[in-house]
Amino acid sequence: MTGSPKKMLGFCVHKKTLEKREVSLPALLPRWASIRVRLAGICNTDVEILRGYHGFRGIPGHEFVGEVAAVAGASRDEKRAWIGRRVMGEINISCAAHGFRPVCRFCKRGLKTHCARRTVLGILGHDGAFAEYLSLPLENLHRVPENVTDQQAVFVEPLAAACEILVQIDIRHFRSAAVLGDGKLAQLIARVLRTKLPRVVMYGKHEEKLKLARTAKIETQKVHGDERDHARLRDLYALLVEATGSPTGLRLAQEMTEPRGTLILKSTFHGAAPVETWPIVVKELSIIGSRCGPFAEAIALLRSGKVDPTQLITKTFPLAQAPKAIQFAQERGVMKVLLKP
Repeated sequence: MTGSPKKMLGFCVHKKTLEKREVSLPALLPRWASIRVRLAGICNTDVEILRGYHGFRGIPGHEFVGEVAAVAGASRDEKRAWIGRRVMGEINISCAAHGFRPVCRFCKRGLKTHCARRTVLGILGHDGAFAEYLSLPLENLHRVPENVTDQQAVFVEPLAAACEILVQIDIRHFRSAAVLGDGKLAQLIARVLRTKLPRVVMYGKHEEKLKLARTAKIETQKVHGDERDHARLRDLYALLVEATGSPTGLRLAQEMTEPRGTLILKSTFHGAAPVETWPIVVKELSIIGSRCGPFAEAIALLRSGKVDPTQLITKTFPLAQAPKAIQFAQERGVMKVLLKP
């Protein structure tokens, strides 16, 4: 990286907060890239990391759009093809990308997101996007189309997670769906489902967030977040996605899903969820855990204009104000908060 800085600004997890540090630029393995971060998004998972999720102690942040600054161990033509390009990156780094041989049994089956020795950008064993630079293998990178802005591209990772639902189920079997939750991921999920279904209903506690959903032709219903919901919301949907980000959401989601219905779980949080399992058996529910998803499909939705997530952006902070930004992101009514190095 001739002419590039050797140190960078980064924010590390320390005692349940973000601590400003000057750190070395990431070292590059063969066929890895150094990426200058243009924008990073704050996700609920980042908040949970500060509470102890995964015991992560490095630089968090996994939603980003950046610009390739350097490439190691590649041909001159390949370097020329990548350097200077705007990119997003898949966050799961497989054992093959780390140079492990032979690759694990999950990678042999094509399940790189479940690699037994994977690291995960900003979540598990690999520093993330709350810094001026990050590193990823070339195989994880996707170029940003010219007609997609940085503010749109920074949503690709969570939008891909929403698209994963369409990989896991045959959406043609359903005429409607519900999304429980009105936060950032719930909003993206509802928008993705709405591209395939004539009716999608979002259930949430916050009127200002539900209003955002209605602008995307998504029906909304207000919930109280207490026992009143459990008394009236029962056996309503054949397909329901739980995306509350709360351990209490699973119980209501079970109740709202009709017998032999499909319940998709999207929430990740630190700690256990209090839940009874007998309704799953009695109602014969199909429960599917859902995590990362296909970047190509997410990028296609942005490029086509079928989904535009930029209305979910509440505020952009300078990277130097990352601790203030992550506190602001937890305030009532706040949606997506971005960091700009």
